[in-house]
Amino acid sequence: MDPISTKALQLILDAEGLNQPGKWPGGNSGVTIGIGYDLGFTTVDNFESDWENDLSSSQLQRLKDAIGLTGIKARNKAALLTDIKVKRAGSERIFKERTIPQVQFITEKAFPGIDALPPDAQGALVSLVYNRGASMVDKPGQDNRKEMRAIRDAVAAHDLQKIADQLRSMKRLWIGKGLDGLINRREAEAKLVESSIQTS
Repeated sequence: MDPISTKALQLILDAEGLNQPGKWPGGNSGVTIGIGYDLGFTTVDNFESDWENDLSSSQLQRLKDAIGLTGIKARNKAALLTDIKVKRAGSERIFKERTIPQVQFITEKAFPGIDALPPDAQGALVSLVYNRGASMVDKPGQDNRKEMRAIRDAVAAHDLQKIADQLRSMKRLWIGKGLDGLINRREAEAKLVESSIQTS
């Protein structure tokens, strides 16, 4: 897989902002720090390895207690962490050197054939996986991952427009739920894919 494109990197940075542990992002998120580093979906080993040079030992210990918590449990934990602040410089370094390569690897496994797509289209899907994870399995009684499966098929077929269309279709999951940031992010990803059609 190509190094993530400049446009895709900026899209993720703009969408994620700088998260502080005391402000829970909502939805099914965990306590989130730095550039979208979600403690609900990492491991203790990865967290310690990534952040040991940027947080004190006491901060690391307190944040470790949030690993694996999502939704309401994460919201309640975040309320106890408002005094911990992460810095942008360290957060961006971890984002670029540690997190993005990991997410690129996961994205490549989730969408076989992605390496044949233009770099901006690859990057849009890295943004998607960074935000939603790579699961293709619906929650019980829901169809919340059907677009992920359709994108997987579209990547294999090298159908860039279908990828963009499915990113837009995904917005249905957040309409009316006060999560406009996710709706805007899917649109930005779709546009980034479409911008690469002319260069493919």
